[in-house]
Amino acid sequence: MRDKRGKFVQLANARVNRAIKDLRLIGNLSNRSAYEYTDDDVRKIARVLQRELDLMKARFAGTKESRAAEFAI
Repeated sequence: MRDKRGKFVQLANARVNRAIKDLRLIGNLSNRSAYEYTDDDVRKIARVLQRELDLMKARFAGTKESRAAEFAI
């Protein structure tokens, strides 16, 4: 049982830290001097990220949910 816990902790640490890094990189897209985007683009990004977070929570809660489609603006 300890091996399963250890593997979970190891993978969770790596994956959550990677997700945090990637979210920060997405935040870097807010630099208007480097990128052009609309409020609708921002809403789409936020909506798809929130949907994936909700799906992740549902999986931990044991409910079955389908995965969202890939993101595209």
